[in-house]
Amino acid sequence: MKTELNITGMSCGHCVSAVEKALKAVPGVQGVQVTLQPGKAVVEGNASAQDMIAAVKEEGYAAEIAGA
Repeated sequence: MKTELNITGMSCGHCVSAVEKALKAVPGVQGVQVTLQPGKAVVEGNASAQDMIAAVKEEGYAAEIAGA
């Protein structure tokens, strides 16, 4: 299952890797692809959207489900 998140607040490559690392730590996540422009993350796995958004927020960025 793929979930697409819109991420706001990322400004550099370090931000991308911080978000990627946070998402990979969420139980159920199997793969993560984060892009700076546009600020998006495509997450593969069966993790809950709330857990993914919470992980990104803990890193200091905002996230929401794309298209929601």
